[in-house]
Amino acid sequence: MTSPFRKVDERLVHQGHVVSFHEVSFEGPDGAQFRRDVVRHPGAVSVVPVLDDGQVVMVRQFRAALEGDLLEVPAGKRDVPGEPPEVTARRELIEEVGYEAAELIPLAAISHSPGFCDEVNHIFLATGLHAVERSVDGPEEEHMTIELLPLADAFAAIGRGEVTDAKSVVGLTLAAHHLGVVGPRT
Repeated sequence: MTSPFRKVDERLVHQGHVVSFHEVSFEGPDGAQFRRDVVRHPGAVSVVPVLDDGQVVMVRQFRAALEGDLLEVPAGKRDVPGEPPEVTARRELIEEVGYEAAELIPLAAISHSPGFCDEVNHIFLATGLHAVERSVDGPEEEHMTIELLPLADAFAAIGRGEVTDAKSVVGLTLAAHHLGVVGPRT
């Protein structure tokens, strides 16, 4: 990405468990300087695992920021430095839902909240699934439930507000497009 704006300075304000909070100074095209708060995130992967019968393997898990459970596609942080997104996606698929994929197809790389966070989420479609032992990591995964959603019903579930997080909405939509699944079933 090229831009007429350039970073002048960056100061770490807080280092958290997953993210860090920075105050960053920039210079605009006219030479004026300004500051922005930026959250640095290691990045993430999301996987839309579609079984041979057209059902998507999803998880319902607690999300601390929203203080509640969300129905989502499996996902996880890119917390192994230098690890390719596809490798992280394969590991997260095993950890969260206990499946390995014969094929992992890149669908998109999205920026969730570019106004304040640098997180990039790599979204994959997983097909040719076979069950393996889950390898849960952390309290959220220990208590999450695994649910199936017919891919053909994904648009209706999104419209009803049953699936609300961005990575799942984008992933389900792109997976349906890739596999030729059209519109909500009535």
